[in-house]
Amino acid sequence: MSMRAASPNAIRRIDKDELVSAFLRLLPPAAVLHEAEDLRPYESDGLTAYRQVPLIVVLPDTLEQVRKILQLCHERQAPVVARGAGTGLSGGALPLANGVLLVMARFNRILDVDPLRRTATVQPGVRNLAISQAAAPFGLYYAPDPSSQIACTIGGNVAENSGGVHCLKYGLTVHNILEIKAFTIDGELLTIGGQALDAAGYDLLALFTGSEGMLAVTVEITVKLLPKPACVQVVLAAFDEVEKAGGAVAGIIAEGIIPAGLEMMDAPAIRAAEQFVHCGYPLDAQAILLCELDGTVEEVEEQIAQVQAVLDRCGATGIRIARDEEQRLQFWKGRKGAFPAMGRLAPDYYCMDGAIPRKRLPEVLRRISALSAEYGLPVANVFHAGDGNLHPLILFDANQPGELQRTEELGGRILELCVAVGGTITGEHGVGIEKIAQMCVQFQPAELEQFFAVKRVFDPLELLNPGKAVPTLHRCAEFGAMHVHHGHTPFPDLERF
Repeated sequence: MSMRAASPNAIRRIDKDELVSAFLRLLPPAAVLHEAEDLRPYESDGLTAYRQVPLIVVLPDTLEQVRKILQLCHERQAPVVARGAGTGLSGGALPLANGVLLVMARFNRILDVDPLRRTATVQPGVRNLAISQAAAPFGLYYAPDPSSQIACTIGGNVAENSGGVHCLKYGLTVHNILEIKAFTIDGELLTIGGQALDAAGYDLLALFTGSEGMLAVTVEITVKLLPKPACVQVVLAAFDEVEKAGGAVAGIIAEGIIPAGLEMMDAPAIRAAEQFVHCGYPLDAQAILLCELDGTVEEVEEQIAQVQAVLDRCGATGIRIARDEEQRLQFWKGRKGAFPAMGRLAPDYYCMDGAIPRKRLPEVLRRISALSAEYGLPVANVFHAGDGNLHPLILFDANQPGELQRTEELGGRILELCVAVGGTITGEHGVGIEKIAQMCVQFQPAELEQFFAVKRVFDPLELLNPGKAVPTLHRCAEFGAMHVHHGHTPFPDLERF
């Protein structure tokens, strides 16, 4: 089977006035945006380096409106990009100049919290943190907690399979949902998964989670809730070398300890977070680890002793245990505030996302440092060290000619490094348009063709989020001509997997 281009260029030109008139027959006038000043706020997601004003924005608030919008777009062959809060960092919700932006922000109700079954059923526009807040009176919470959880929506979390600081022990979004309901492009309502712990047939729930809006538009999600642990404690360890902190991560896991969270920050990130949040981080450290342990009081006490022993062996220069719940939350506030804190260090920053085997962490950090020096661009590292999910933050000034281009090139080199050591180009941010070229490095043409074959099962005309996540063979050929040569890696001295 030959691969057809999944590109908005392959879709016929849309008559805007005609489509606006059709939408106004389905929706109130305030729910159909088509004037330039109304469209501008939707021109990008959290990856603001890429901007595109959409043709039309629609804001439905009922399921029937969503169904009719999709049926109309299917009939007119108008491409559709679904959007939640727009906090994504890969350009996954970047609009199309010749397409419709379907904004699901008004679907923001928590439909049910069942403390006996430990589930919550919510609409896609519900904020991640709001689920835990609704479950708190029952002693429950929702485990995945991205740094943007105060703003990001559960629909976007499903689209990107988001994680967070507690994903090491409790998993990503895919491990914490039971069922989603979603409309296909022709308006069919699908129920994926089920209310039971397992469902018959193929695991379509895993397929849809992380599919970046390319298969269907999610309209309802049932998530799992967990009981709050009896005891939670955080250990903060300082190191005089980043590599020692990386070694401590491997040492903790090797002891058979699975922390609730195991996060690492290097010196630039430490200083920025401390100045921004005033969380008590040691400013003389080259790296810190935050290790959260939870369970019964006895379990936590035993594991803290084990972790302290590992940290001592690995050369920690200081170890602090949060004295109370307030300080524990303050330690985490610094970590979760690290991304916005970067605005104190540079006019712009580019947040990367890749995943590597934990044992390669010290080596990869050295390589990132070398690449930073090669490109003359500072890199601050903030990441989920326990599961090898890196978030290098490249600091730059977009007002300087050519600096954004160099930043993107450096980011691509970091992603290719992740692949070279046996990792992947994304851990939780998704591919979107940001990493689409590096998909050509990670996957072979036959694999990419199968990705498109799956998409066509649900979206034969390729109208849902076209041009995202999976590159065409033509695009890979162009990228290969510039960067990739078969049988060659940009890191020839690395052991490959």
